[in-house]
Amino acid sequence: MDLALATRSAPPFEIIEVGGEIDVYTAPRLREAVVEAVDRGATRLVIDVEKVDFLDSTGLGVLVGALKRVRADGGSLDIVCTQERILKIFQITGLDKVFGLHASVDEARAARP
Repeated sequence: MDLALATRSAPPFEIIEVGGEIDVYTAPRLREAVVEAVDRGATRLVIDVEKVDFLDSTGLGVLVGALKRVRADGGSLDIVCTQERILKIFQITGLDKVFGLHASVDEARAARP
């Protein structure tokens, strides 16, 4: 399975929609998308993983790295996810306490006015 990425701007947020598998092979593409967004000045990211079928530790590492990158600039990173199997990964790793997890992009945006 490949990784599908789409980035759109909804000021002051940059939204990165991800689909497919985030693993050791595809995670660098997600990292690239985050770096490009931050380089363009985005510090408030919403990463939508609703269409992600698989997320491994490499993918989690990219998300944590993205969070550190935006927080260094006083920004935020929220994740859109309602899939139980993906949410369970965040819960098992304790990352549900680190990331803002939301049911929709609108909810994520509303959480950080």
